[in-house]
Formats: sequence, structure tokens, C-alpha cells
Amino acid sequence: MVQLLGPQDRLLRMVESAHPDVDVHVRGNEITLRGAEADVRAARALVDELLQMTKAGHALGEADVASSARMMRDESGPRPSEVMGEAILSSRGKTIRPKTVGQKDYIDAIDQNTIVFGIGPAGTGKTYLAMAKAVQALQRREVDRIILTRPAVEAGERLGFLPGTLTDKIDPYLRPLYDALNEMMDPELVPKLMATGTIEVAPLAYMRGRTLNNSFVVLDEAQNTTPEQMKMFLTRLGFGTKMVVTGDITQVDLPQGASGLRLVTRVLEGIDDIHFARLTSDDVVRHSLVGRIVDAYSEYDERRLAARHERDEAAEFANRAERRAANFPKASRATGPRDRTPKRGRS
Repeated sequence: MVQLLGPQDRLLRMVESAHPDVDVHVRGNEITLRGAEADVRAARALVDELLQMTKAGHALGEADVASSARMMRDESGPRPSEVMGEAILSSRGKTIRPKTVGQKDYIDAIDQNTIVFGIGPAGTGKTYLAMAKAVQALQRREVDRIILTRPAVEAGERLGFLPGTLTDKIDPYLRPLYDALNEMMDPELVPKLMATGTIEVAPLAYMRGRTLNNSFVVLDEAQNTTPEQMKMFLTRLGFGTKMVVTGDITQVDLPQGASGLRLVTRVLEGIDDIHFARLTSDDVVRHSLVGRIVDAYSEYDERRLAARHERDEAAEFANRAERRAANFPKASRATGPRDRTPKRGRS
């Protein structure tokens, strides 16, 4: 019961916020729900699912309760215990597992396809889950090595010339990948695996000219690849290799030109053994504000695009009006009364 309530009854408050018309009371090991019959039935279904997950050893967090509440609203969809019941990786007392239906579909696609594109906003676990699947594949000896790469592109600012060796210069761009690795594996083991080449973390430019066999390759921040870089990366695919490409097409930091990730969705859509997993704000597993921030920016972008479309239509209408006005005098002269002056030589 303590696991269900959470520290300072925070998880219980999450259940109440998901069902505001139901009063939830706890006394000892007994939970009482009061409200309209339909509301109580829905709240009880949520509590039963949460109890089932705690009995299975699932350490619930606020994000788990919020995600479970969303899943329970869709009666035709999978149950939270089905989505969150599959553990990908357990390390240092922490279990990594999907927390939303979108994330579950994403990791299922990784199991079933050679190339998977994970596209979605920040906080949806695109890269983290892909790296967990990579570590899982290495531990199961399904692959011989893990290759993690990302383009070295600054996020809208100029850092200038960084001091140190080439490794020192590119490390800041790859730091998120190192951090995730140290969470999923023994931090003392990671340097040894990197020294033997079993795990490689490198900028995208280092991929050119290589054929990657028996590897699990993750390309992060793919929205910052050019179309040429994306083609180069995908054609590195060798035998026994699986590729996962992750990115957020709403956060492109390229100084100019098209995003390779945005283009590839139109070029490779529909090809067998290539899957595009699209995650949304419903799959955000960070602070609840992150999902609302993503939605707010999406609504702003939609309004801006709609306003631009209206301006373009107005400008086109004005241009057509100007062209008609410019052509009108010529048309009037062409269709006006004919000159009746007799031609020479006629009487």
C-alpha cells in the first residue's frame, strides 16, 4: 500500500487529479472511493491496475500514474500492466521499461525491423530506449558491438574554438550518450568496453567510408543531419546490424539547408523492414510541464503556419488583381471600336 500511495501520498494525489469527481480516502490498508457510479468504476479500474503493477514489483512514479490514467481512458487499448510489464534492462537497481503505448510500439518496432526512426518531441525517451535496446542486444550477444553517434552541431549558438585534443573538442556534443551509458551499465565497465571497441561513441563524420556489420547503431539528434549525411549513414548498414535513428524535427539547429530527417520521412516511407515510430506529447515521461510546453509550441507553430498561409493567399490575390488591372487597358484597346478611316486606294 505504501508503494501505491507514494512519498507524502503524491501518487494518491495523482489518482485524485485524474478523477476529480471521485473522493479518495485511505485508512490503513483500505482505499475508499466515493462519487458517481461511473466515475468510481473508472477510478477503481485505475487503482486496480496500479496495485497489480506494484505486486509485480514495479516501482511506480508520478509519470507512471499519469500515463496509466491516460491509457485507462482508452478502453480499446492495452492495459497499463501490459505496456509497463516488459522490462528492457535492469541495472544498478533501476529497471528500464516503456511507460506509454507509443513507447511500447517503438520498442516492438525495434525488435521487428532492421531500421527504425524514432521521431518525437523532447522527453519521449527516443534515445534512452534505443540505447537500452542496444545494451540489451549486446548482453544477449545478438550483436558484437554498440555504435552511438550524433552530428556535432551547436544548438543555436557559437562556441568558437574549443581547447584540447580532437576528443576533447567533440566530447561535449556526445556527453548525453556517455551519461546514458553510465546509467545503464557499470561505470567501471564502460571505459573497458570502449577501449576494446565493443562500445564506440563518435561524431557522425567518422561513419563515412565504413561498413557496420554485427552492430547496434544509434544515430541521435538526426534532425541536425543534412540529406547527404543521412544517406551516407543509412548506407553504412551491414549484415547482422540494426539501426535506430532518433530526432525531433521541430528542433532543427542547422544554420541553413534542409534536415535529412525531415526529408527521409518522405523518401523511405513504405519500404519493408524500415519503420517510422512517431511519438507525441502523450509519450513525454519527464516533468508534466514538458508535455504542456510541447503542446503550447505545437499550437503556436500551427497558428504561425496558418497566418503565413493567409498572408500568402492575400498576396497572391493582390498580385492577380494587379495583373488583371495591368492587362485591362490592353484588352480594352483590342476589343474597342474599329477605326473606320478608309484605307488608301479605296473610293
